[in-house]
Amino acid sequence: MPAKVDEGCCVACGMCAEECPVGAITIESVAVVNEDECIECGHCVEVCPNDCITL
Repeated sequence: MPAKVDEGCCVACGMCAEECPVGAITIESVAVVNEDECIECGHCVEVCPNDCITL
């Protein structure tokens, strides 16, 4: 299952997008995960400073 972003928690800091090894995350008003590109590695979950991303 691809990563999911809690939109009520995300502050669009960009850490997840910077660290995503396949570039599956973009930053708009919140982080947005491209589910077709996400490889479910969990790195974004680890780097999110606000714990807003889950797999």
